[in-house]
Amino acid sequence: MLYRGLQAGVENNLFTLVYPWISLVGGVSGIYAAQKWGGFKSLLGKTVLMFSLGLLFQFLGQAIYAYYIYINGIEVPYPSLGDIGYFGSVIFYINAAYLVAKLNGFHFSVRSFQGKFLSIIIPGILLISTYFFFLDGYVFDWSDKLRILLDFGYPFGEAIYVSFAILALLISRNISGGLMKKPILFLIFALVIQYFSDVMFLYQSSRETWYVGGVNDFMYLVSYFLMTLSLIELGATFSKISQEQ
Repeated sequence: MLYRGLQAGVENNLFTLVYPWISLVGGVSGIYAAQKWGGFKSLLGKTVLMFSLGLLFQFLGQAIYAYYIYINGIEVPYPSLGDIGYFGSVIFYINAAYLVAKLNGFHFSVRSFQGKFLSIIIPGILLISTYFFFLDGYVFDWSDKLRILLDFGYPFGEAIYVSFAILALLISRNISGGLMKKPILFLIFALVIQYFSDVMFLYQSSRETWYVGGVNDFMYLVSYFLMTLSLIELGATFSKISQEQ
């Protein structure tokens, strides 16, 4: 969603034209790293691959939105074909965050009362906070059903992957001496910032207050940068664990 609301004719804003490429660099680097860990043949390789594809789908969304904005002159092309990329990244992140939790013993932990409780309460808190931040006073325009679907689909899907990541962090305290805690923290920060970045965009675009080069753009930059770092750290930590075994 980095290019959403980006207006043609904006001058002296090189920042907004350069930082989206972080998602492309991070995604390609992640795919390369995933192959070192077996790709789809290993749990870690599959996890890194899912996060990497999520970043690449973000870049796909940016590219399509850029076409609408610069070629067609549409200031905020939401919803549009670009959301195939953006919402596709949500699906990949859900899968990836689940794999991270599974990597840390999620199946075993969720059987406990505490695991079941956290599985419900964490997404509940996120969705409630989203309601008060964005959906409170929401006006349903049933002539634009796709927009309604995406307005609710983005926060709901992102609440799921953030919940999986937080559960993975709680589980990781007892896994491999806590070595997985650091890369998972990077992942959580990246996913949480991505979550609130998307919510902020939805809020500002619905009220026509989004502007290029604002805080929202900076939040996306931070989330992509942290996601790239987390993929690097995840691979390095797994290598350290493998050497100790």
